[in-house]
Amino acid sequence: MGSILSSKVLDDGKVVYEICIERDEALQLRGNLDGIHIISENAAEIKSRISLRGKNDATKYFLIPKEMRDEIKKSKEVSCQKIESHSNSIYVFYVDKIKI
Repeated sequence: MGSILSSKVLDDGKVVYEICIERDEALQLRGNLDGIHIISENAAEIKSRISLRGKNDATKYFLIPKEMRDEIKKSKEVSCQKIESHSNSIYVFYVDKIKI
């Protein structure tokens, strides 16, 4: 888990952050320096669940909370990324709003 060391607001309204992250987290970026989103575990206020189905609960579904379902329509393709930390697994799903 990382932390923000300093921040500076630029004239154009953008914010420059200096961050410190564990080496493992840096490696999970796989060298990508663009298209990065900063998220905080503390910002996750809406609760959800995992639904288990099938023989021996082999199929697992992440349930999308009702508060987040408004803009979601059928999509054939969704990208997913798993971010591992020492104490948590974070699953991030990317839904292309333009292709929907």
